[in-house]
Amino acid sequence: MTNNDIVQKLWNLCDVLRDDGINYSDYVTELVLLLFIKMVHENTEAGTLKKHPLPIGCRWQDISDKSGINLLNDYKAILFALSTGKRLEVDPENPGQTKEVQVHEDPLISAIYADAQTRLREPRHLEQMIKTLDQIDWFSAAKDGLGDLYEGLLEKNASETKSGAGQYFTPRALINSMVRCMKPQVGEVIQDPAAGTAGFLVAADQYMREQTDDYFDLNSKQSEFQKNDAFVGVELVPNTRRLALMNCLLHGMEGNDEGVIHLGNALGDAGKALKSADIILANPPFGTSKGGEASNTRDDLTYKTGNKQLAFLQHIYRNLKPGGRAAVVLPDNVLFEAGVGTDVRRDLMNKCNLHTILRLPTGIFYAQGVKTNVLFFTKGSTTDKHQQENCTENVWVYDLRSNMPNFGKRTPFGDSHLAPFETAYGDNADGISPRTQGEYSFGAEQIAVDKQAAVENENVDDKLLHSRWRCFSRDWIANTKGDSLDISWLKDKNSVDAADLPEPDILAREAKDELQAALSEIDELLAALQGANR
Repeated sequence: MTNNDIVQKLWNLCDVLRDDGINYSDYVTELVLLLFIKMVHENTEAGTLKKHPLPIGCRWQDISDKSGINLLNDYKAILFALSTGKRLEVDPENPGQTKEVQVHEDPLISAIYADAQTRLREPRHLEQMIKTLDQIDWFSAAKDGLGDLYEGLLEKNASETKSGAGQYFTPRALINSMVRCMKPQVGEVIQDPAAGTAGFLVAADQYMREQTDDYFDLNSKQSEFQKNDAFVGVELVPNTRRLALMNCLLHGMEGNDEGVIHLGNALGDAGKALKSADIILANPPFGTSKGGEASNTRDDLTYKTGNKQLAFLQHIYRNLKPGGRAAVVLPDNVLFEAGVGTDVRRDLMNKCNLHTILRLPTGIFYAQGVKTNVLFFTKGSTTDKHQQENCTENVWVYDLRSNMPNFGKRTPFGDSHLAPFETAYGDNADGISPRTQGEYSFGAEQIAVDKQAAVENENVDDKLLHSRWRCFSRDWIANTKGDSLDISWLKDKNSVDAADLPEPDILAREAKDELQAALSEIDELLAALQGANR
């Protein structure tokens, strides 16, 4: 079985949950409470986990051979024990009464199972779920890593649901591309202040494992740092944090006593307490705070705003170490919003070298129609990482939005669409590799416009107008755009120039004719149906 086959089989268990009255939004939470116990069992059996993280009495073998009401009651007791660290047992000194017995003191397990309860009412449904999990070919799944399988389930949830994690789930191809551009290194602190299910942090960990033979090349001190201190995230929603903690632990990322992902608000005290990071990767939640909510609780942000993304952006560039680098997904309004938006962009370009903007296609997020970008920047200038004024000299923009396919389930957005951008970005994570304006095709060949030709050939500017990759000076952005970063130059082939439209009365007449033709077809269909029913 492939991982996709297993993910689909796991997702089919949602039908079982629905039969027991579990609503759509709680499917994955209910499933992963049981699935995590099974995955820990498989990881331990395979030797991936050297020590079983779950206490005796709360493991897979403690429920896998049971049935009926005893199974359901024991499962509820296990969830209570994992959540609180205590189990209720009959008190031998006081028959008929119970007492609490300590079964574990692991703060990470308590965090993962915080307030965990099952809503299952029928033992047979729990039995069916256990039986299905036991029938899966875990040996095949383990070859690709159970953590990757778990991530596949999270992505499936995001693509199928219409709210929660599915609203702004970051496509896996985009996460991996941003990580490859940032090139995280062993020993660096990597942060995500809007962690979600920890996709960015897990991807960064996987990238570094690939560079170091699964950390085999590291000494004991480096290995300990990677496991416990290299990654930190903040997540506001408890259930999402639960998914994130499971995701990290299944990938061998333990973090401190709170785990890799801390519960809290990055635009509140939790964010204020975060230590400076070498790299920040993030896709902050979209939206605007209302009436003194979230964004207004940070008294250390210079520019007060109800716009969450502008507040997150301030946190990110302020929280970088000198020389630290960031890649952050932001909607279009951050690039052009006036007032505080302009102030924040100026402050960003002063304190950081905003070297690259990637204009993303529409339709790649599950919230359709959202227009987004990735901003890549480094704290300080190219020559002085402690510089805090005029750090941005040039901004390179890659337009991956104009004249692109309509992405969705039928046309998935993938690595091949981002490969030309990564070629243009270059090998230097700070964005200072030699760059050439021009077109980067979706093939092996690169069609570029030579810089010298731009001086010698007066027609080169026309060529640049049709390229996806262009450079804009800081002076041009200030003087021509008023510090707006909403920079576009490609004309969409499917767009219609308003100057070429017919007169309004002609358009109205054409619309009327089309409607009349459609009504005529419906009349014919109704007549045919009535004739068939006689």
